[in-house]
Amino acid sequence: MGLIIHKEKINEETAGKLIDICPFSAIGYKDGELSIGQSCKMCKLCVKKGPEGAITFEEEEKPVCDKSLWQGVAVFAEQRGGKIHPVSLELVGKARELAKVTGHPVLVVLIGYKLETAAKELLEYGVDKVYVYDDEAFSDFVISPYANAFTDFIEKIKPSSILVGATSLGRSIAPKVAARVHAGLTADCTMLEMKKNTDLVQIRPAFGGNIMAQIITPNTRPQFCTVRYKIFSAPKKSEATGEIIDMPVDENMIKGYTTVLKTVNKPEEIDISDAEIIVAVGRGIRTKDDLALAEQLADTLHAQLACTRPLVENGWFDAKRQIGLSGRTVKPKLIITLGISGSVQFAAGMRNSDLIIAVNKDRKAPIFEFANYGFVGDLYEIVPALLKKVEELYNV
Repeated sequence: MGLIIHKEKINEETAGKLIDICPFSAIGYKDGELSIGQSCKMCKLCVKKGPEGAITFEEEEKPVCDKSLWQGVAVFAEQRGGKIHPVSLELVGKARELAKVTGHPVLVVLIGYKLETAAKELLEYGVDKVYVYDDEAFSDFVISPYANAFTDFIEKIKPSSILVGATSLGRSIAPKVAARVHAGLTADCTMLEMKKNTDLVQIRPAFGGNIMAQIITPNTRPQFCTVRYKIFSAPKKSEATGEIIDMPVDENMIKGYTTVLKTVNKPEEIDISDAEIIVAVGRGIRTKDDLALAEQLADTLHAQLACTRPLVENGWFDAKRQIGLSGRTVKPKLIITLGISGSVQFAAGMRNSDLIIAVNKDRKAPIFEFANYGFVGDLYEIVPALLKKVEELYNV
């Protein structure tokens, strides 16, 4: 694909016209030769308004993919010690919705050791087939053997779409495997839609959250994307009707360049993604000492305290308590936002909450567009009144 210069139609006169047309000064003429430099932005004005036939634009013939060879919506089921990560169950729920559009099966690839119980559990969530790579070499996550097994699954089963949780593990393995199978990868999707022709519409914020980009890969398969935890909902368990397929594991597959000598489990940390009630604070909090007011409300409601990015940058909070595109995605039963305007970046991380209550003195704040209930006023007046009401109701 590119601009083609037809030398037989270039002379000093036509060259001068082309140079004058180019708004980026990308066209040059020296010693009877016309050239197009790196500053060219492919605006094609030289083609449209230049001397006819002097420069033409030609596209490469796009590869044709036989989509009928690729069947199924697949989920990479992340597990630790045989316990399935909740994000994988959420992706199974979404995969079932997507598969209904095309009539494709819902597939799961499961890699690890002693996975019989985990595989049976996945079938209870409506999965059609679970492909299991079970070997002691997969006891710990080592990226090369895991990527080998994942790639083997894609090459043999040929799923049309693949969903991976945007966890630390998922973000490690997805790009490596996508590169191996020459597939694109859309990271941190917030919405997914399926076309009847099996094209997966992968939707995510772009340009700092100012637009929602819709990305499709119509000419290649498989289609790869990662999705954050708490974006979708896990399906309810039902009677298992699918099947478990044990995949062969050979020496080449489990060969790795890293040996795990010892695994040390970190102490469990508070994860606001799992919180059922959250009190979130933003720039409306004037000083660090004023956080005591929000902390008191959180304690009274048995809630987790969270924040927006500026408060992390101020050093008031650990980054693990940040909500938004560059923080955590949450889906609590109740979230109360205090002094938060509700930017696109923040909203993307919490707008799926069951009940949103917003407190902000700016009645035009974006947070009120998606809050279930809003209080317009000074949080320093509203929060004490709210605290008093909660204490009365619950006899605190």
